[in-house]
Amino acid sequence: MYIPPGFNTVTPYFFVQNAETFISFLINGLGGTETCRTMRPDGLVANVQVVLGTSTVMVSESSKGYPAMSGSYYLYVENADASMARAIKHGAVLEMAVQNMPYGDRQGGVRDAHGNIWWISERIVHAPYTA
Repeated sequence: MYIPPGFNTVTPYFFVQNAETFISFLINGLGGTETCRTMRPDGLVANVQVVLGTSTVMVSESSKGYPAMSGSYYLYVENADASMARAIKHGAVLEMAVQNMPYGDRQGGVRDAHGNIWWISERIVHAPYTA
């Protein structure tokens, strides 16, 4: 099986209204980098790829056939406190303040303007999860 560089076995694909605003949040609020862009004939986003850390996500403008939908995403970062502040500065709303969790992550949560929840996490132990 071949997976293109920057992609993983599972790649989130966002269908949102006002895709340009969402893409701006991914870049400015979460520190992503746009790597590819395809536009529809009507001038709206057909597909934009944004790299967040080691993962690529895709974004398209929603349509009748592909309506807007939100989800919940776990995002590992170098510094949870700084990343949370950045996300909030760029329009996210606090869901849960950053705190040390019993499973070894320093984590907080925000909701973006498109309804997605982002669990922004910094691994503070160098060990796998244990049950």
